[in-house]
Amino acid sequence: MPHQEKPDFASLIEQDRAARRREEWRGTLLDYLEIVKENPKVAALSHQRIYDMIVRHGTTEVDAESDPRIKRIFGDRPVRIYNFFKDEFFGMERTLEKIVRYFHAAAMGGEESRQVLYLMGPVGSGKSSLVEKLKRGLEELEPFYAIDGCPMHEEPLHLIPRHLRSAFEEMLGVRIEGDLCPVCRFRLQEEFRGEYEKVPVRTVRFSARARRGIGVVPPVDPNNQDTSVLIGSVDISKLDRYSEDDPRVLELNGAFNAGNRGLVEFIEVFKNETEYLHTMITATQEKFIPAPGRHGTVYVDCCIVAHSNEAEWQKFKADHTNEAILDRIVVVKVPYNLRLSEEVKIYEKFLKKARFHARIAPHTLELASMFAILTRLEPTPKCDLVTKLKLYNGEEVLEKGRPKRLTAQELMDDARREGMFGISTRFIMKALDTALTQHDGIIHPINVREALIQMVKEADLPEETKRQYLEFLQDTLHKAYLEMLERDITKAFVYSFREQAETLFQNYLDHAEAYVTRTKVRDRTTNEEMQPDEQFLKSIEEQIAIIGPAADGFRQEVIAYLWAASRRGERISYESYEPLKEAIERKLMSSVRDISRIVTKARTRDPEQKEKYDAMVRNLIEQGYPEECIDTILKYAANHLWRD
Repeated sequence: MPHQEKPDFASLIEQDRAARRREEWRGTLLDYLEIVKENPKVAALSHQRIYDMIVRHGTTEVDAESDPRIKRIFGDRPVRIYNFFKDEFFGMERTLEKIVRYFHAAAMGGEESRQVLYLMGPVGSGKSSLVEKLKRGLEELEPFYAIDGCPMHEEPLHLIPRHLRSAFEEMLGVRIEGDLCPVCRFRLQEEFRGEYEKVPVRTVRFSARARRGIGVVPPVDPNNQDTSVLIGSVDISKLDRYSEDDPRVLELNGAFNAGNRGLVEFIEVFKNETEYLHTMITATQEKFIPAPGRHGTVYVDCCIVAHSNEAEWQKFKADHTNEAILDRIVVVKVPYNLRLSEEVKIYEKFLKKARFHARIAPHTLELASMFAILTRLEPTPKCDLVTKLKLYNGEEVLEKGRPKRLTAQELMDDARREGMFGISTRFIMKALDTALTQHDGIIHPINVREALIQMVKEADLPEETKRQYLEFLQDTLHKAYLEMLERDITKAFVYSFREQAETLFQNYLDHAEAYVTRTKVRDRTTNEEMQPDEQFLKSIEEQIAIIGPAADGFRQEVIAYLWAASRRGERISYESYEPLKEAIERKLMSSVRDISRIVTKARTRDPEQKEKYDAMVRNLIEQGYPEECIDTILKYAANHLWRD
């Protein structure tokens, strides 16, 4: 195969420039009409364009029936993943469904097309990131067609006179909405003598920086709320040449002018005065904004996306004089993520983007994520917060050796404001950054927990909240980490942990099945028949508090569950039935607890102990532990796991 040389800088630049030139198109309205006739979607309105942009990336239907964990999280409601958002937003499936539903209804010309999409949530929940994603998506689209020279890059079909529109709509298969802006209306008469078919049309790319099809409105000083930020202004330097009602004095450079054909973002929208927001409402409800000076109104086609935090929303909503505006807003809550597996992905994404060459010990991001989610949960009398966290993550939680009969959906229905308060992802990222910089890029649960404790102590939080957060870090997560650590050390001590777990599992099945069916067990090696070993069965079951009369029912459940799984064609392993998996792992952990305690705590080791210790360290490295932090972690285990 011939060697392919990498392109040099000059050829890379030239290739890009050639590709851009191929995308450029110039012609007249007459030429453009042929393009629309061939592909009516080029004349799509803003909401349709954004909806098409999202769905063209495809969707993934999550099959809850074949995945018990997904079913535990979402219940019977179907889940659809939109690939447009997939790699950047985690644990937001329901929020994203509502946003896409808004664009879908608006694209079909429903009432939503005349309403503001308002994202409401706590700081750092992803509101701004969602809008940024939409803006980036627009910038990556193919160019759109606009009247050449129009300050608002407006739709060329506006040139068609109203009395001919129905005929053109029938020929083109599109609906023509909107009117020419004052500048284009003036040019049509003065430059082209009314011959609209000769007006030049060209392709234009969306660009937030160049303010083409994307406008942004930051919060404005309440003492100086000049609507020119929204609708443009009159250039007073031209008034000595043109009269005040001459369109040539207009500067149509406001956010709505810039965002025409695409999107206008209102940042912290309710920090603006109510009067200032009326322009936003007329833009979405009536599809026009006032033109500066004495120039009537200007048609705008844009999707308006606003966002702010909950406190500002509640304050605005409480004022009854704002009812007219409230009626024209579609509210979508953007709460913090409440799913552990998804929270971990958020920090993995941030760390991947950062310049840190991070080496991360197992469970580090998981513990940090647990802290974040615990602060976002509402207490419930039905279970403790750690159990709630596990149920929200789709885990099967055991109670007296059996799956707990409590669903995530049941808990969510009881919690009204869950996810609207608590620690933000930014807070956790600052702690990770602190630990990374202080420990040469090597982080583990111990130094990250220390960083979080210090940050909470220094944070400006109510004393009660601070006390609760410190309890999560110093007690709840400390205990959770010790459980994880003991399991890892057990796996490191037990040579071929999985094989031994599978052997225990198969033996348990043989004896439990014989016990349930009142038959004998056939020894796999000698082939002789023997009575089921009840002592062996009890030694496994007592690990999860299955004792006495409860043992009979448990054994029947295990055999019935695994038999049904086998009928469905599922592969059976020691991990197939959660209660039994837990019991087997605890049995293995108890069998090596004494030796691991002695070897780990020993200051001086005999040759046999040293050999076991070195093998354990090698196994921990294979599990993903950076070698530099193993000594610290094992000392932590020695001090807290096996106290004399």
